[in-house]
Amino acid sequence: MGDITLFQKKKLSGEKITMLTCYDYSSAALLAETDLDAILIGDSLGNVMQGQTNTIPITIEDMIYHTRAVRRALPEMFLVTDLPFLSYHISKEETVRNAGKIMKESGTNAVKLEGGEEIIDNVKALIAAKIPVMGHLGLTPQSFQVFGGFKVQGKDYNTAKKIIEDALLLQEVGAFAITLEGIPEKLATLLSKILSIPTIGIGAGNNTDGQVLVFQDALGISRGKLPRFVKQFANAGQEIIDGIKKYTDEVKAKTFPADEHTYKMDEDLYNSLEREYIK
Repeated sequence: MGDITLFQKKKLSGEKITMLTCYDYSSAALLAETDLDAILIGDSLGNVMQGQTNTIPITIEDMIYHTRAVRRALPEMFLVTDLPFLSYHISKEETVRNAGKIMKESGTNAVKLEGGEEIIDNVKALIAAKIPVMGHLGLTPQSFQVFGGFKVQGKDYNTAKKIIEDALLLQEVGAFAITLEGIPEKLATLLSKILSIPTIGIGAGNNTDGQVLVFQDALGISRGKLPRFVKQFANAGQEIIDGIKKYTDEVKAKTFPADEHTYKMDEDLYNSLEREYIK
């Protein structure tokens, strides 16, 4: 059920790691037919699935619910599940308890959490409890209010140095990979050279060890303005709109359901029932 050694093997071989987010069974069933390496059940489900403006409202129960759905369609895929806001900040004991609940009840392979030095003791506690941890540095969406919005991080010496030092700390305590979000490409390139563990980029340029995008963003399903780092690889959203328009047109025109979509009844039986019930 997922192989964590894949990450290090690909780092060493130079082959890129491919990840997408996923939050539901139907989408996961489609991804089962691809050669993706791993799936992130991100707290971005708050934006994508719930229509929230940020990830703050997401609960542990939300993460378990959506991870379970994805796992049912992807029994062999490596899954990583986000720890939601304030589920890993209070104490080491609470962090392990919350992450353990997600691991036990959802079937995920690992958890991801945002931050560096300020949460490093809690990361140590997770590693000691045999819970695999992926770090997340740079633009950490759960901290958007501290940053004053969703802004690129690491553009000056002090913030770049902190990201580097935090990454080294996460590696030292045993994180198996680090997501780098919304940082300059050169900083991500440097981090990927410095670190012996893989880096997964999202808005971090082309020189990380892998990439992750939101499923709905990558396939053209998301509406509204998208971040600069998003590329739409398909226009599934328009395909859905066109398909629904065709459906409503055919229903109104009475061309759907057609004969091939219809179950039949014996004519004599129908006539008998009609005589009985329609006077």
